Amino acid sequence: MIRRFIVITLAIIIWSCSSSKKENKDHLVFRYNEHKNIGSLDPAFAKDNADIWAVNQLFNGLVEMDDSLNVIPSIAKRWDISSDGLQYTFTLKNNVYFHKHKLFKNNTRAVKAQDFEYSFNRILDPKLASSGQWVFNKVKHFKAKNDSTFIIQLKQPFPAFLGLLTMKYCSVVPKEIVTHYGSYFRSNPIGTGPFKFKRWEENIKLVLRKNNNYFETDKNGTQLPYLEAIAITFLPDKQSEFMQFTQGNLDFLNSLDASYQDEILTTKGDLRSKYHSTVNVIKGPYLNTEYLAFFLDSDKDEILSKTIREAINYGFDREKMITYLRNGIGIPANGGFIPKGLPGYSTTNGFTYNPEKAKQLVNNYKATTNKQPEVTITTTGNYLIFCEYIQRELTKIGLTVNVDVIPASTLKEGKANGKLDLFRASWVADYPDAQNYLSLFYGENFAPNGPNYTHFYNATYDSLYTSSFLKSDINQREQIYKTLDSIIIDHAPIVPLYYDEVIRFTRKNIKGLGSNPINLLQLKRVKKIKDEA
Repeated sequence: MIRRFIVITLAIIIWSCSSSKKENKDHLVFRYNEHKNIGSLDPAFAKDNADIWAVNQLFNGLVEMDDSLNVIPSIAKRWDISSDGLQYTFTLKNNVYFHKHKLFKNNTRAVKAQDFEYSFNRILDPKLASSGQWVFNKVKHFKAKNDSTFIIQLKQPFPAFLGLLTMKYCSVVPKEIVTHYGSYFRSNPIGTGPFKFKRWEENIKLVLRKNNNYFETDKNGTQLPYLEAIAITFLPDKQSEFMQFTQGNLDFLNSLDASYQDEILTTKGDLRSKYHSTVNVIKGPYLNTEYLAFFLDSDKDEILSKTIREAINYGFDREKMITYLRNGIGIPANGGFIPKGLPGYSTTNGFTYNPEKAKQLVNNYKATTNKQPEVTITTTGNYLIFCEYIQRELTKIGLTVNVDVIPASTLKEGKANGKLDLFRASWVADYPDAQNYLSLFYGENFAPNGPNYTHFYNATYDSLYTSSFLKSDINQREQIYKTLDSIIIDHAPIVPLYYDEVIRFTRKNIKGLGSNPINLLQLKRVKKIKDEA
């Protein structure tokens, strides 16, 4: 496997050189590994991170998200929202062109509003079966008024709508190219992004080249991107990926894997001294909440008992769990369900470690029911160490806890169909607004028809949740979000474990690669400084 990687790397280096053998441009090639592989380069199917990262280099939409979760212009130079919050009018830039292709009359052409009308209708086409159809659930209709004006009409006000439009599903694609390639557009992508498609050998490598006709510049007027190319390999083994990174064959490593976390980080989450001269660490909030969930339509008394649900919440130390099981990466979930990084996040109403209170709650349950409480946590192998830690801690407060390990597909099916009483879960934001998290407890979203896997229902909660859609002021929505989150904590249908963090490792010569709460890989402003050694 490593031998194959070296061959691929040498090929990329040879390819990246100019015709002059003296000018090696490897310092302008950004290299990373995608161990999960890439399924498609068509934005209509950009569901998983691996696909989203690659698609993000190739395509643009009307708007995009900056690293602080602010919606900023992309192909649209401005937009207006009607006073009733129902109509969005976008004015497009006139200097955005598709990547060059022989099918275009002059090898390329400018993007027009009609291209967005086609692209959005394509997503909604049931024959395509795009995973992004849901993005338009609240859209009544859309149309190109002229070449530079695009109008979207909503069915009801939805303040988070601009955030939805930043998703890669909403990228613009050219009709004539998509029509020509059909389903093979997945491996022949033509977009408007800072990089253009060069070569893809599936399961081996993907190469993207700089788009010299890209429309964006930096604050000094220098055209983006700075890099000459992106080279992506597909080593499936994370340990091998880590070795290639430490040897300098990869420029970037995303996330932390158990196979090497102790090698590179201390238990406090600091970079070990042996890597100080070669590696940088970038860390920040990630919009992902890890938790345990109770199925409240269970016939098991312990699951229905708020006393036992609270005891579990009080009964283990989240701080210790993060320190020893994740090398300090992650924020202990001593608040509600909304993660750090979003309006509505708060630590004031959550559960903190209180073993004495947990023991008392368990004893109260025993006295009332005259039975030994027993629960089973269902999880996958990847999270077994967390559940075993919780199992050990809860045993100390008087609970009998079993841990059942099942395949991820079985867990997914079980939680959707109410077959699991207590299960480990996580929620990564579909769009950066707390409404997305709070939708998991809305009464009309009961699984399997929605994401309410707990079957939690509360009339006050539902009323407040629907009222938040009518508030365009973020401060007003934030207050509603905090109230909703406090209702969740008060009824304890879940056990928040931790709020995840993005952790990225780069070689020292990589500049301009930040982090963001949605863990999007943005490479158009990244520089790679030539190693003079």
